[in-house]
Amino acid sequence: MAKAAVLAEVCAALALGEVGKASAIAGEKCPFLPRQSAGRRSTKSQSTEIFTRDCFIDRYSGERLVFPATLRLLGSAPPDWFPFHPNWKMSESHTAYWELFSTVDHVGPVARGGVDDETDWVSTSMIRNSAKSGWLLEELGWRLQEPGNLDEWDGLTSWFLDYCDNHPSVMEHQYLASWHRVARQTMGIA
Repeated sequence: MAKAAVLAEVCAALALGEVGKASAIAGEKCPFLPRQSAGRRSTKSQSTEIFTRDCFIDRYSGERLVFPATLRLLGSAPPDWFPFHPNWKMSESHTAYWELFSTVDHVGPVARGGVDDETDWVSTSMIRNSAKSGWLLEELGWRLQEPGNLDEWDGLTSWFLDYCDNHPSVMEHQYLASWHRVARQTMGIA
């Protein structure tokens, strides 16, 4: 039975003053099942491994994503092309951050009992991560897309590494330096 119909039954019972019946209907047909959240703990290194495993493909849409540090680097030189606000303020950040910034999402939301490890992690954009929130794929009508091919698209990670190597001054930015280390490790570069 659809949840709206169940709620209609609950409301009908309440309207008749049948609180016990309303409670029984809710408990039987639409029970609240509290779950303990496993938390969220992916590191930059684990995230980069997931991005690489998925070949920088948004697993919910199939669209290409960009390595997070590449976007942030573009936002710092020159800043008027791809401005970024440190608190993701939309009025001061380019929409490319929401559309292309690689994030890790839990296919099975941790708030609903999903596990917090690489078996449940996928790459997605910030906008889809926000839209999905704690919903299950079937509740949204979404399906998991296949990963891409890293030889065809690496999320501009190689470009980021090359640019940093050729412009060492960008490594003064701690955010970029930390992602640079992680990217080199993940790509197997000494």
